[in-house]
Amino acid sequence: MLTIPFAGTAIACGVALVVAACGNGSEISSSPAPVDADASANSRAAALVAQMTTAEKVQLVHGVGIPNAGLGGPYPAGVAGAGYIPGISRLGIPGIAMADSAGGVNVVNSNATALPAPVALAASWDPALANAYGARIATELRVLGYGEGLGGGVNLAREPRNGRTFEYMGEDPVLTGTMSAARTIGTQAQKVIATIKHYAMNDQETNRMTSNSVVDERTMRETELLAFELGVTQGLPGSVMCSYNLVNGVYACENPYLLTTVLKNEWGFKGVVQSDWTATHSTVAAALAGLDEEEPGDVSGGASIPGFTLTSYFNSKLADAVNAGSVPMARLNDMVERKLRTMIRWGVFDAPPTPGGAVDQSAGNALALQVAQQSSVLLKNAVAGGDTQPVLPLNAARLSSIVVIGGHADAGVLSGGGSGAVPAAAGNAVSGCVSASPLLSTCATWYKSAPLAAIEAKAPNATVTFLDGTNPAAAATAAAKADVAIVFATQWETEGADLPSLSLPSNTTDTFNQSYDQNALITAVAAQAKRVIVVLENGSPVLMPWLGNVHGVLESWYPGVQGGQAIADLLFGDVNPSGKLPITFPVQDSDLPQQTISATDTAVTYSEGLLMGYRWYDGKQIAPLFPFGHGLSYTSYSYSGLNAHADGSGNVTVTFSVRNTGSRAGSEIAEVYAALPAGLGEPPKRLVGWQKVALQPGQSQQVSVSIAPKLLSTWDATAHAWKLNNGAYQLIAGASSRDPNALSASVTIAGH
Repeated sequence: MLTIPFAGTAIACGVALVVAACGNGSEISSSPAPVDADASANSRAAALVAQMTTAEKVQLVHGVGIPNAGLGGPYPAGVAGAGYIPGISRLGIPGIAMADSAGGVNVVNSNATALPAPVALAASWDPALANAYGARIATELRVLGYGEGLGGGVNLAREPRNGRTFEYMGEDPVLTGTMSAARTIGTQAQKVIATIKHYAMNDQETNRMTSNSVVDERTMRETELLAFELGVTQGLPGSVMCSYNLVNGVYACENPYLLTTVLKNEWGFKGVVQSDWTATHSTVAAALAGLDEEEPGDVSGGASIPGFTLTSYFNSKLADAVNAGSVPMARLNDMVERKLRTMIRWGVFDAPPTPGGAVDQSAGNALALQVAQQSSVLLKNAVAGGDTQPVLPLNAARLSSIVVIGGHADAGVLSGGGSGAVPAAAGNAVSGCVSASPLLSTCATWYKSAPLAAIEAKAPNATVTFLDGTNPAAAATAAAKADVAIVFATQWETEGADLPSLSLPSNTTDTFNQSYDQNALITAVAAQAKRVIVVLENGSPVLMPWLGNVHGVLESWYPGVQGGQAIADLLFGDVNPSGKLPITFPVQDSDLPQQTISATDTAVTYSEGLLMGYRWYDGKQIAPLFPFGHGLSYTSYSYSGLNAHADGSGNVTVTFSVRNTGSRAGSEIAEVYAALPAGLGEPPKRLVGWQKVALQPGQSQQVSVSIAPKLLSTWDATAHAWKLNNGAYQLIAGASSRDPNALSASVTIAGH
């Protein structure tokens, strides 16, 4: 059992505090903090504020530009990230440099490790791995001179065509919040401030600067705000970034309900509310609503970027507002105290990072490989005609010919675009694309980890050929002659744009990165091949009209700088797949709650209410292509002996056994859902916990999942509080959200 400082202990995921027993809790790194670390940080910060002039205070609550865009400054040598706030040398206050860091440090020429995307991390369902992920990125941020990472996206996949889906962690608040907290703890243990974002209801990119998320209080609190609540209260991030959009008619970064009522007052957030870059729209309204830091702040000189308005509201305008009394000095003091307290509490004040260090690429690559291996999801594994075993894993000794087709598998693996990107340390593996935009590139970055070379190394005695996919007839002919055809299919997405469809992109829908129709290619190959496997590299779900005609589908997401190796390890069974979907894959676009993403209507109405993600498919009785929580293995598991017990306070403990009934060692993610009492207006079920168990063939292990009352509660919008309702609760344990063999038990809870 592991004790995490400032967070209490945990025994399984979905509990009051959830980092320990969902993976190997012993791997979680978090150095013990002194008991009075918070009090000490508070008093030191207050003492500094008391010595500061108004001008010095204002200096600490806004950035001075965008270093990586060459705007603003001046900047110290080595500062090349997204933002910078200069220090105050007379008081010994260091400056702080910030960098984007969704799946690695987004700084060019830094040799930073490109880990698999956050959506892939979520598919591991492993908080210990999330902790290591946060720690790795923080270690690299620090060695490069950055004291704050901007990477912790926790928006839920309400709209899976969102171009930033790859930066987030799926559609469930408990999975997302739990993984976010573990990542934050890993980051801040390395003396780097963690940011979680984009607060809140920032769930699509179309019209992102002007869209108004219209959503009722109960829906907010039980879906995306629950993810933030878990992320904030369990992870204790130093920074929460407010979003571009409006929420119920008020910009998020000047929304008092979000920033003060909920975040600061209810959740007790002690850190800094930081605006997204150019998301501040006022001085007095923003300051009084609870915004503490404006980014990018004062760019000076009237610089401009297409699509962004670079106006500072927290420079001289804030000083004027304080002098005029429209923003109280106490509010400015609170803003500055929060900034200093956060820097002191997480070690950035006393041990400021210095730029110029070298990234440990071997350590980064080792974690990148591990995350890719543990996050890939085996979606389908069928037996081909004439065979007795499923198509995967491939047996190299029995293969004489393999054809690898498409997706630039001869060159590398795909990654996502925008601020959540990580530059390719070794250069882009695919050249020839010319971006239509100087700001947010329309060209994909590919890492030089070629699946083809890794496959060749696994099957040295087989003839391995590659076709680029541009000629479906040639690919089908080659596939007909080979023992197995492996088709690579890709879906590029980026910040700043949403996908037109979840269909695999073609040369007409993504003219920059696709030179052929991927669905037509797969259909042609499947019609001729003896055995065909599709490997997906994508950030959002994809539609699979050809699914019935292929034998295997491996979901690798954006698999990072070691992706090619990980894919080969999984295909050949050197690693047993254990990932499970953090997001539902629908059959067709028309099954989504939002039929289309309007280009013109800026009102984004959450008319589905609580039916977000799998709750929509369950509530509307729509069959998904692959359900939330689905993922196959090269072994098999059985569940037995479910017991559920509730104590007088509404804490529920669920126990059951999981046995590996197959012939290979593997790890099973055992998922626990709750169906609430009838009549509450709730979806059919919600995820409340899980445990990831590693089992040898024949081995059985008892699983115990503890569920805190909040995770069984509903939000009472009249009382503005969580309510634990009276009645019978069904607890369901299984291998996915739609496991036909799931076990269930009922407990009766007295309401609170």
